[in-house]
Amino acid sequence: MSERKQTLRRRQFLTTSAALAGGLAVHGQGLAAFRPQIPAGTPTMKIAEVFGPPAGSLWKMVKQCGIDYVVGSFGGNWDKERQPDEKPWSLGPITRLKKAYEEGGFKLEVIEARPPLTKAKLGLEGRDKEIDDACELLVSMGKVGIPVWCYEWMPVINWMRTTTNVPTRGGALVTEFDLEAAKAQPLTEYGEVSEEKLWKNLEYFLKRVVPVAEKANVKLAMHPDDPPISPIRGLGRIMRSIENYQRLLDLVPSPVNGITLCQGNFTLMTDDLPAAIRHFGKQKKIFFVHFRDVRGTREKFQETFHDDGKTDMAACLRAYRDIGFDGVCRPDHVPTMEGDSNDRPGYSSIGRLFAIGYIRGLMEAVYTEKTQS
Repeated sequence: MSERKQTLRRRQFLTTSAALAGGLAVHGQGLAAFRPQIPAGTPTMKIAEVFGPPAGSLWKMVKQCGIDYVVGSFGGNWDKERQPDEKPWSLGPITRLKKAYEEGGFKLEVIEARPPLTKAKLGLEGRDKEIDDACELLVSMGKVGIPVWCYEWMPVINWMRTTTNVPTRGGALVTEFDLEAAKAQPLTEYGEVSEEKLWKNLEYFLKRVVPVAEKANVKLAMHPDDPPISPIRGLGRIMRSIENYQRLLDLVPSPVNGITLCQGNFTLMTDDLPAAIRHFGKQKKIFFVHFRDVRGTREKFQETFHDDGKTDMAACLRAYRDIGFDGVCRPDHVPTMEGDSNDRPGYSSIGRLFAIGYIRGLMEAVYTEKTQS
């Protein structure tokens, strides 16, 4: 082949290659253009997960799912620098807690752990010391810039289930509550406690902590009773209805007095959860969200996969979008899936990954859909 022909062929090859590369680039841009993009500046909820130090495989899996926020808890033996006179909620441990998460690539947005509050809830001797500890936590959070404290007002018994290994879809295991089974359990050592006593003690508590929270710029996010039913083993439960939550907000009015909207509980309080989200959202009182679902009634229910419960989850997400909620949301109480342990019912690692993917996909769909102006 002559040198001239070789030169022409090289030119043709280069021209064709350049055209092909350009076409692929345009094609790639076209594919990207088809993917829905959440408009810049749109207030969106922040997906987080809950776990404590030390870092482990769950941290890596959550980060691989694209999660940058964490809901933290204190305590445990990971903090080797903690001094004998330091409480888990003192400034030193809280500072080191935040640093541990940041070193793992996470931003600590919510503390979902509490100093002991049984005496405060029941109005017993020693309650002021417990309230002082809660105030110390709020001051510590404020100094290091953790904006939300998730607390609750369930006396003696926290979240309660009567069964923790009920088979559901594909043999995954979920928890169940059955009021009839719960009725067979005896009273606690505290006997019967009325709802009005709990309200009185809650007002006393809030009048002490709200000014501290305001000064620290930390929001108080009250978690609902789980299950939202009263009484249980003789103990009244007051955070169990839409009306009672409004009473909470009106009890000690403040920009920092708000709620954790745990959907698994709220959907048992109302037939229209999106309306409840809008009701409290218009008041700017939703500070934190637990995104989960159940099937059944407050007297008897099972927890479910996020796509397999009674609630229209897309409608709920549209409600959060419409109220401009830009706080933290975390998946909660997931089924235990094949290959995982049921040692901590509701907190299977694999189940969490399914939930994160479900929420991320739902968010992309809801936040990019056209809305009526």
